[in-house]
Amino acid sequence: MGGRRWRRVAGFSVVMSWPESPYSSGPPPRPAPNPRAWAAGCAGAALVLGGLSIIGFAIASQVHAPQPADSAAGRTSQASQGPSLSRSLPVTVDIPAIGVHSQLLRLGLNQDGTIAVPSLTTAADEAAWYKYSATPGEVGTSVIEGHVDSYQGPAVFFRLGALQPGDDVDITLANGVTAIFRVTGVREYLKDQFPDQLIYGDTHYAALRLITCGGAFDSATGHYLSSTVVFASLTSSRRR
Repeated sequence: MGGRRWRRVAGFSVVMSWPESPYSSGPPPRPAPNPRAWAAGCAGAALVLGGLSIIGFAIASQVHAPQPADSAAGRTSQASQGPSLSRSLPVTVDIPAIGVHSQLLRLGLNQDGTIAVPSLTTAADEAAWYKYSATPGEVGTSVIEGHVDSYQGPAVFFRLGALQPGDDVDITLANGVTAIFRVTGVREYLKDQFPDQLIYGDTHYAALRLITCGGAFDSATGHYLSSTVVFASLTSSRRR
């Protein structure tokens, strides 16, 4: 699953095929950190996520998802460690500023090494936690993905690009704790310039990344040209 294979299998040639049953019973123990393998895997994830919607909804309806404002670029990291939580699997995500409430699927990798994504036909309104990332609130980078639109219209992360620094993202964990993250920046990246290490690399604090596709929709290829990424960090927690 080296970098070369990721670039070969996770590009435009594979995003037209979406797994209908990509879910397993639960996350295995997290492997020992391997920055090179992590970066390679995340490159594949970035490319797949960049093409999460291939259905032409944007063309058919001329309804466009909000794009990140220049004023929302903010910060992508923080200097201090800040608070952290013990490992517990995520259950739901709530983003009050954009009206998101979703159960969280737990997804891993497909057999060909590409990252699994929610089904466009049955789960476009659900976000998914990448089960090989940190659990939300653990020290490290936790990754949550979601579609921007589907065959029927806007999907769970349609308004992700409208978030601003200071907005909250609340993630309820299986142990009854709600991890409260504060958005620090919202940015858009062209797929062929996706900064894998910045977005997926390990951190010394409890970091969260929310990812969907964004930018212009290319009708010739059937892909969005960019990815929208929200950067957030843990600020506090509360018990149910």
